[in-house]
Amino acid sequence: MKRLALVAATVMIFAVAGCGSSNNPNTPSDTTIFTVQLSPLNEVPPVSNAEASARGTAVITVHKAANTIDFSVSLNSFPTTSALTAAHIHPGAAGSNGTVLVGTGLTAGNAPSLASGSGTFSFTGVSTSADNITNILAAPQNFYFNVHTTANGGGVMRGQLR
Repeated sequence: MKRLALVAATVMIFAVAGCGSSNNPNTPSDTTIFTVQLSPLNEVPPVSNAEASARGTAVITVHKAANTIDFSVSLNSFPTTSALTAAHIHPGAAGSNGTVLVGTGLTAGNAPSLASGSGTFSFTGVSTSADNITNILAAPQNFYFNVHTTANGGGVMRGQLR
């Protein structure tokens, strides 16, 4: 009797484990995460003004099936007078500049204050084209993420996707 109960329990565990759905558009194979270290030295040309000591990290999550990207950015070591204006993904290998490909939604009007020298921002579900997603995933090293400030309109810090 104990053996029969043990077999029944084992069968039940495997049956329940097999009931998951694979129709979720955000399954692990659909999601790619890039952790990008941001530095003013990576800008072209490198930043050399008062914001040159700033640093940051961007976690960029690409959802292939949904053609969306999530951005979570943490910044520090800014002068207390710095003000963010934009943040984007651009095409361009290290050492070259490119046009905006995917904006985060960050503007001067909704940017966090850097009055303490640091700040964070997040945007989720930013839509882009399937071609943009495909190109980024095929060769992430050919794309970079950067953040812009009023003092550095062309970009204050950047990092390559890898």
